[in-house]
Amino acid sequence: MAAGDAEQVRYCGRLSYLCLKLTLVTYSTTFWVIGALVLAVGIYAEVERQKYKTLESAFLAPAIILILLGIIMFLVSALGVVASLRDNLCLLQTFMYILGICLLIELTGGVVALIFRNQTINFLNDNIRRGIENYYDDLDFKNIMDSVQKRFKCCGGEDYRDWTQNVYHNCAAPGPLACGVPYTCCVTNKTDIVNTMCGYKTIDKERLSIQHVIYVRGCTNAVLIWFLDNYSIMAGVLLGILLPQFLGVLLSLLYITRVEDIITEHKLSERLFEDAGERSAPEFAGAGCCMCYPG
Repeated sequence: MAAGDAEQVRYCGRLSYLCLKLTLVTYSTTFWVIGALVLAVGIYAEVERQKYKTLESAFLAPAIILILLGIIMFLVSALGVVASLRDNLCLLQTFMYILGICLLIELTGGVVALIFRNQTINFLNDNIRRGIENYYDDLDFKNIMDSVQKRFKCCGGEDYRDWTQNVYHNCAAPGPLACGVPYTCCVTNKTDIVNTMCGYKTIDKERLSIQHVIYVRGCTNAVLIWFLDNYSIMAGVLLGILLPQFLGVLLSLLYITRVEDIITEHKLSERLFEDAGERSAPEFAGAGCCMCYPG
């Protein structure tokens, strides 16, 4: 290979190294900052939640989810920043493997959930019923449930009868809420005045007789149907979750390969210099005061 060609190869290799390094540092730093923001929001939300919390359970608490997500993003991204700045192969490989494992876990979880769809739906319904038991005590769950019921025009998890799990809505309970459902289950009327007692005495009635008063279908199936009908949105959400992680794995792999090539090239250069020094040593050994004359 000509000297000019070798120099061009080295220049391209150096340029690719710098581009990959800059891209990986930018990628890691971006998600490091996002992780810190998510963690800060989660901590703030949890502090506010503790002021009104009356339960020991953290079921469906957005603050807890945000804190866990923020911690994972912050620590993993910080590892990526340090590894890419220091060119540490051990840290780079650890960063890549963690991202790869997270990606595999998410993909495996999605496939398992699809294969065991009925068990997944039953699991969701059971957890929603647990939340309904504490509906008036857990404001986070209450806000989520009310929003879902109004947005997807549904009631309860499996159906409207799930509200019998709540002590205030159970048919054996005293008070005006007995055997009824929250007003967010009610079919929206055309007036601006909200009738909070519109679900009065509906739980013990048949579906056909009350379907014009409240939404009788469960929220689990309603949300699943909405996602199936809006598959483009679902695909966008999945890509938004999986693509950044796949990009991180790919960038890490390319950068690790480039760093290993540079290390190998450096070791080869050192070996060549050592060999050249050993070959030239006997020639210099017999030289007198000037290397141009024999001793």
